[in-house]
Amino acid sequence: MAVPYADLNLQYQTIKSEIDAAIAGVISGSAFIRGSYVDAFEREFAEAAEVRHCVSCANGTDALYLAMKALKVKPGDQVITTAHSWISTAAMITHAGADVVFCDTDDTTFTIDPAAIEAAITPRTVGIIPVHLYGQPADMDAIMAIAARHKLWVIEDCAQAHLARYKGKMVGTFGAAATYSFYPGKNLGAMGDAGAVVTNDSALAEYMTMVARHGGLVKHQHQIEGINSRLDGLQAGILSAKLPHLSAWTKARQDAAKAYDAGLNQIEDVVVPSVAPERSHVYHLYTIRHPRRDALAAHLSANGVQTAINYPTALPFLAAYQRLGHRAEEFPNAHRDQGQILSLPMFAEITRAQQDEVIDLVRKF
Repeated sequence: MAVPYADLNLQYQTIKSEIDAAIAGVISGSAFIRGSYVDAFEREFAEAAEVRHCVSCANGTDALYLAMKALKVKPGDQVITTAHSWISTAAMITHAGADVVFCDTDDTTFTIDPAAIEAAITPRTVGIIPVHLYGQPADMDAIMAIAARHKLWVIEDCAQAHLARYKGKMVGTFGAAATYSFYPGKNLGAMGDAGAVVTNDSALAEYMTMVARHGGLVKHQHQIEGINSRLDGLQAGILSAKLPHLSAWTKARQDAAKAYDAGLNQIEDVVVPSVAPERSHVYHLYTIRHPRRDALAAHLSANGVQTAINYPTALPFLAAYQRLGHRAEEFPNAHRDQGQILSLPMFAEITRAQQDEVIDLVRKF
């Protein structure tokens, strides 16, 4: 049985009439840039994320940049983030003008290690960007306590954690702002690039809006030098059509993860995802550890099962950060995980038969 890593077309087919109606509405109203569909999605997503303001933008990478510019990051500042994630978080720290400082990950959850954050703080540190990696919240109590002690801001990178909760509270509501990606493969995905920043701070939301719209809230009235990072109407319409389904899709992912856990947990050398107490994991990715990860991936591929490696090189060891001169022993968990983590097929519509096929093939490896 062939098992895809994800099936975006299948998701589309389940709500085809809603998506098609949204696209037709945008086209008939020529609402391609800003307009009612973008305004509606911003309101709807702010409500879903349990915040006061949603500032939409072109993608999740821009969202990080907007948040840091609004928090007045400047050259000479240092911003702390995780050593193992997608490069956007670290790269935008640099592009906003600051120096990136990497911290190792927790031994079991893949999220940033609070003890490493504390050890990395210097007089130049201005903020922390934890990533709720793979869909599991970071340890926000510890992170916010560190931030308060050292008077630092926190931006939560929620790109993979739509609707995840920490101790009952929605991720993205702890820090000064939080960023989201709606890349097509995300739990809430557009049909192209899209992103947003959310916050409860009205002044921060207004400034981020100006930065994203060429530096002004009204056309031709440029109060600052901004950039062009706008969510287009087609993507907003599509996201609004998908958003009402997100809770059910999230529950389906969590149920699928339980099935994987039960089937894989007793297989030698397989370590299933560890979920910390009082954290809800939304399983953007279902990641296992295996000491012969690459051979296992090849075995699954040869039998029709698609997998992915997220991320094969931890950030400090990329060529982009060679200038920092980091060594493996500085980030032992991230260094280990880059060679052991494998993402198995995970999407809301995955069937038990498909999962059983994956589990059986892993057992036979």
